[in-house]
Amino acid sequence: MMFKIQTLNHIAVAGLDRLPRDRYEVASEITHPDAILVRSAAMQAAEIPSTVQAIGRAGAGTNNVPVAAMTARGIAVFNAPGANANAVKELVIAGMLIAARNIGQAWQFARQLTGDDAEIHRAVEAGKKQFVGFELPGRTLGVIGLGAIGVKVANAARSLGMQVVGYDPTITVQRAWQLESGVQPALSIDDLLSRSDFVTFHVPLTDETRGMINADRLRILRKGAVLLNFSRDGILDDDAVVTALDQGHVYAYCCDFPSNLLKDHPRVIALPHLGASTREAEENCAIMVAEQVRDYLEHGNVTNSVNFPEIQVPRNGGYRMAIVNSNVPNMVGQISTDLATAGLNILDMANRSRGDVAVTLIDIDRRCPEETVQELRSIAGVLSVRCLGTRERGD
Repeated sequence: MMFKIQTLNHIAVAGLDRLPRDRYEVASEITHPDAILVRSAAMQAAEIPSTVQAIGRAGAGTNNVPVAAMTARGIAVFNAPGANANAVKELVIAGMLIAARNIGQAWQFARQLTGDDAEIHRAVEAGKKQFVGFELPGRTLGVIGLGAIGVKVANAARSLGMQVVGYDPTITVQRAWQLESGVQPALSIDDLLSRSDFVTFHVPLTDETRGMINADRLRILRKGAVLLNFSRDGILDDDAVVTALDQGHVYAYCCDFPSNLLKDHPRVIALPHLGASTREAEENCAIMVAEQVRDYLEHGNVTNSVNFPEIQVPRNGGYRMAIVNSNVPNMVGQISTDLATAGLNILDMANRSRGDVAVTLIDIDRRCPEETVQELRSIAGVLSVRCLGTRERGD
């Protein structure tokens, strides 16, 4: 079987190399794709071909993908959590140093110096006092969101001699184990703000996180604190932040999302969305998402999907079927009945659910007849049925 992959952006070659050319046709212009690989292209209003089974976002966020609509169509959406974590971590650390040492303002001052070298040297000595900053050790960093990036940021700050408090009510056991023992838990966002000299955000943009830092919460923040947002635009109320900066309550704001309000403010360092902009991060994201999409297309396994349940079943033999269905009672029973009626013996079966969606992987003793496939597709609630063949042959 030859799979067709459409790319909507430049995807790092290191990732595309994970898709063998004898089984995958990859191009930006392609008809009837089985999957789409995307970075930043806006897909919300795009027409997604009926042949698409999976979308792979080569990055962590999926705001540019219509996830709910894809879920309703039985299309898996994958991302690459943690693949760009080191790149973002390094930028957060850089942001803290830039803010603490007034590097942006000092650089601007130096670039505007005029005269001969002697005059410049005199101006430097006279002007440098206005850029006196402070050091990081002993200061407290508050980390909101302790996923792959937040954990790396917290641990790096500890290694710099900082105190760290973290808040994440949905932290996983895996991430909790990865945290340095000195990271202290905050009881709430307000508790974290009241204890922090720096606050960094590593959460997705959702209805719950949009505008989570507003004027009321900024009043809780320690006076002279630094805010860092290399996560998503919209998590902080920029108008409220600028007001706090102008009042001297917030010392500086470093973010990845320039706007007319922010870009010229003297206490704002607004970068052009550089969080994941390293060669290493782009390659890591492309590799991770390509491997996940390939595993899904060839074996039905689901890893790092934002809308499907995690499910991995080894291929021990037989012909595999992958079925996506609504998470309602008696779906597995109806599927099993149709297979039994066709005289097919089930060698292995696994079913996992997530919210309103379930994925069922079934290994049977011979290839499922087309008429049975159509019967399965006609079951109310079945969103997609795929015959994946044997492990050795994708036919």
